[in-house]
Amino acid sequence: MSKKNFFELVVSDVKAAKERDPAARSYFEVCLTYSGFHALFFHRLCHLIWNLGLKTLSRFVANISRILTSIEIHPAVKIGEGFFIDHGAGLVIGETSEIGKNVTIYQQATLGGISPSINSESQRDVKRHPTIGDNVIIGSGAQILGPIFVGNNSRIGTNAVVLKNVPNNLTFVGIPARKIESDTTKDFFNPYGMCNGKIDDPNKKSILALFKEIHDLNIKISNLENQYYSSNGSKNKITENIKNQKKIKQKVDK
Repeated sequence: MSKKNFFELVVSDVKAAKERDPAARSYFEVCLTYSGFHALFFHRLCHLIWNLGLKTLSRFVANISRILTSIEIHPAVKIGEGFFIDHGAGLVIGETSEIGKNVTIYQQATLGGISPSINSESQRDVKRHPTIGDNVIIGSGAQILGPIFVGNNSRIGTNAVVLKNVPNNLTFVGIPARKIESDTTKDFFNPYGMCNGKIDDPNKKSILALFKEIHDLNIKISNLENQYYSSNGSKNKITENIKNQKKIKQKVDK
């Protein structure tokens, strides 16, 4: 995903951690104490070995990295410059994943596949995992599954489950993930991929539609009752129905 050499990529990763984490006081501290950087350093090395054709050795070194950092990244994963893993424990990135430039990802997230655990031979070298665009933020616990694409500058909220493509410049949250109508700009950093906005929640829309329909039916019933009692000369009953109708409307508005 990047034409930079090994050392340039490592330097970009150190800078990304320093720029995006207020707890990072120096580059030296990042190099010594950040398990996310350690895992990424090992991955850069493993990916280099993988491309040389030494796949078993690459997997072995990657397994040592997983034991030491609790972060699992397959050596074949292509990762662009400026990648930042914040905290990172429990992070899993599958074999055919591709990650763009300046991406941030938090702990417990998964870039996984949804292929069935049968006929594994036919699934080798087949795209099974997500492709992440540039400047994307993926919150902790997010599950991005299958050979889908997450667009540039997108945000994936904490614990979201993403099963479909995500367009550029949008925030997705929830299970399953749904877009948020937000004015957040692509240059603004959103920790854990969260931002303020109006969620496109179909369940909420359905419930509100049902309330509205119930309210409309109550009005029609009240009108019929009023017509009936009016023809029978019961003014008190008409007044009572009008009051009940107003109370129902107030409850619906709340």
